[in-house]
Amino acid sequence: MDRRILAILAFTAACSSGAEHNANAAAKTDSAGGNVTSTAVAGPAGGTSSAGYTGTERGTLDQNLTGRIPVLEYHVIDGDKNSLYTRTVASYKADLDTAYKLGYRPITIAQMLDKDFRDVPPGMSPVVFVYDDASPSQFRYVEKDGKLEIDPTSGMGIWLDFAKSHPGWKNRGTYCLLNGAAAGHNFFGDNPKFDGQKKEWRFQKVKWLADNGFELCDHTLWHMKLSQYPDAAVQEQIMRNAMGIDSAVPGYKIRTMALPYGLWPKNRQLAWQGSWKDPKTGQEHSYNFQAVLEVAGGPTRSPYDPQFNPKSINRVQAVGDDIARTLTQLTTSKTRMVPRGKDQVAQ
Repeated sequence: MDRRILAILAFTAACSSGAEHNANAAAKTDSAGGNVTSTAVAGPAGGTSSAGYTGTERGTLDQNLTGRIPVLEYHVIDGDKNSLYTRTVASYKADLDTAYKLGYRPITIAQMLDKDFRDVPPGMSPVVFVYDDASPSQFRYVEKDGKLEIDPTSGMGIWLDFAKSHPGWKNRGTYCLLNGAAAGHNFFGDNPKFDGQKKEWRFQKVKWLADNGFELCDHTLWHMKLSQYPDAAVQEQIMRNAMGIDSAVPGYKIRTMALPYGLWPKNRQLAWQGSWKDPKTGQEHSYNFQAVLEVAGGPTRSPYDPQFNPKSINRVQAVGDDIARTLTQLTTSKTRMVPRGKDQVAQ
């Protein structure tokens, strides 16, 4: 959602259509056949509720099914100073550390929709990390001895390194992607001038995410202000981005959409359901998402809360000390969602 660069974004084409995809298996090869070295741990990106937690880790909190869930919103992870859309590496690491120490464990939006909290130990709480705009700072490759590796200084590299020394911290998070954007926001960079990222690496990164437990989310083709365009343009923006994701991960079922700038289309329903007819082929393509992410609003309601609205999920922006303050406040006020209490093993 970086407002600084979006005025120059331009359309690009994508192909294919979406269906179901199972993202449970960790892959050592990408969609283009290239080798990628990683230490990722695979796991479910969605699925149904677990009968109980089988690990040994335990928290200290009592069950609170209707408590709030922090959905954290990140953009650029880089630079030497925090700003509205930039989080320094040091601050990002501090956010991860704060979440872990306070007993939060990551899940995806899809898992939240399914009430699938199997990755959250008893007495602990879920947290959702969401990354908007697909900047190379979130996920970079580097070449070493002819092989691709995840850059340890990128957001993903930092995440994987953190997981090595923090038991129970799994590969869970939601990436809201652009595939027709300029300034390096086309699937994490499409030109070496953008942090050395090559165009042919784009689909590999998207597939790697799906294969390693992360969720893929639609964020429109080039970050259109949906409120300012007619219905036809809105549907084209959303559908062509979904088709681009499908080109990288054939058959992937997209369940979540994030509103650029938090702006709704004039016809609100088009944010989650619509269609677009390809003028070149005459083929009609449709989308139907289950969740829509707002830009702000604070911690979101639990799916167990009768007032939970999956078409309007609030988020906490990574600005200043908002992340640490929110996570701490939910703890001290005893208002955080706890799917299984400290003495429970079943949901």
